[in-house]
Amino acid sequence: MKIERIHHVAYRCKDAKATVDWYVKHLNMDFVLAIAEDQVPSTKAPDPYMHVFLDAGQGNVLAFFELPNAPAMGRDEATPEWVQHIAFKVDSVATLEATKARLEAAGIAVVGVTDHTIFKSIYFFDPNGHRVELAADVGTPDMYARLDACKWEMLEEWSRTRRAPKHAAWMHEQEFKA
Repeated sequence: MKIERIHHVAYRCKDAKATVDWYVKHLNMDFVLAIAEDQVPSTKAPDPYMHVFLDAGQGNVLAFFELPNAPAMGRDEATPEWVQHIAFKVDSVATLEATKARLEAAGIAVVGVTDHTIFKSIYFFDPNGHRVELAADVGTPDMYARLDACKWEMLEEWSRTRRAPKHAAWMHEQEFKA
């Protein structure tokens, strides 16, 4: 078996309509589907929900569940808020910069543009507290090839030592920062 693509990624939301409106307005996503049920299809548990789907480009779908009978939403407090996020690819750094300006003008706090050497990105939170990243690739074919060549060695070293391997330390050298 080989995975074809992500069918959808689902998160919880506080308000389905407000969430759809926010993603349509701020990230220009299309609202593609809504499903509402009074019981969970997989478990048959009586638990009404609204399940909404947004087009995240190239067949990828971002989905949300509003669960009116569940306790208030929280987050994994043992995990730093910068870890759990969803990242969307955009076409250019110019798009990142323009989107950052537009989001900030709408009162949304934005971190970045952050330089990761092979891509640049911005970070912000949606109305549900989910961290969102927009990323624009800027790496060269040589950079990607160098990273590809050492990925297994890096993973093996990390698995043994739980310390950051230095195989890609070149990414942090000034000559690679644009």
